[in-house]
Amino acid sequence: MRIIGGKHKRRKLFSVPGLGTRPTTDRVRETLFNIISFEIQDAYVLDLFAGTGAFGLESLSRGAKFSVFADNNKQALSVIKKNIECLKELKNSKVVKCDITKNLTPLLISEFKFNLVFLDPPYEKGMVKKTLINLGNSKLLANNAKIIVEHSKSEKIEQIELLSLNDERVYGRTKVSFLNYNND
Repeated sequence: MRIIGGKHKRRKLFSVPGLGTRPTTDRVRETLFNIISFEIQDAYVLDLFAGTGAFGLESLSRGAKFSVFADNNKQALSVIKKNIECLKELKNSKVVKCDITKNLTPLLISEFKFNLVFLDPPYEKGMVKKTLINLGNSKLLANNAKIIVEHSKSEKIEQIELLSLNDERVYGRTKVSFLNYNND
């Protein structure tokens, strides 16, 4: 796994050992970043179920202002910290341990709100809906924030208050859903 574009292009990332995480393929990540290329500059990014931190780090590489990485897995958190250190992005990053499906309070860490959120929970575990509900109710999001959910193509995104589904793309067994947060 590597950074695909920006100032850290071609830099390799450390991976979480074992089968506990499912990294997004470089091809899917590259496609996603091509779609959202105009949303990244100076964005505050939230990488949920962060795994290796690839989404947040790719965002920083492409001009995001700050990335917060959240995961509940001890090994994943250790790998994220190692990847942040290797890319020298310590001042632009924060790593938070929390169970995203239950409580997002640990993420209320600063005065800014997130413009861009990546959500990549384990497939077929019922975590997408719970997390989106928590996210919509969290007060973490800037108005018109973009939320990108990577999930199994058999999992459907249900209508959730304050979140609107704008687009969906399928890549093999993976579906990527693009949502907007609107609190007008």
